[in-house]
Amino acid sequence: MTRRRTRDNGKADDAWQPLEDVVSKDIFKAEVRAWAVRIRVDPKELHVRPMTRKWGSCSTAGRVTFDVELMSQPADFRKEVIVHELLHLKVPNHGKLFRSLLRAYLGKSNVGSLKKPVAATAGSN
Repeated sequence: MTRRRTRDNGKADDAWQPLEDVVSKDIFKAEVRAWAVRIRVDPKELHVRPMTRKWGSCSTAGRVTFDVELMSQPADFRKEVIVHELLHLKVPNHGKLFRSLLRAYLGKSNVGSLKKPVAATAGSN
């Protein structure tokens, strides 16, 4: 587990955090595996590939897939997407239990939207 010093009080943060915002595929997969252990889920397959409309997906068969562009996103955002997809191995919908677990693991009450931005088309308002 890697610990990063916090800026505000100088104490070590107990949550595992990567040290870089841009990571390799191997480090990204290690982040996913570390969160899987913490959440106590066992993804059957883990894939990283280009995705056009979303950052990640989770199948009922236990296959978790992440967009390759996620590896160049800020660490906090990566963490949010990873936890979101892995929690679907426990809770398949976005109901109250899912949202409560998400807040519990991410430690914040304002979990953001994980939708990928849609590129604006010419002539649209």
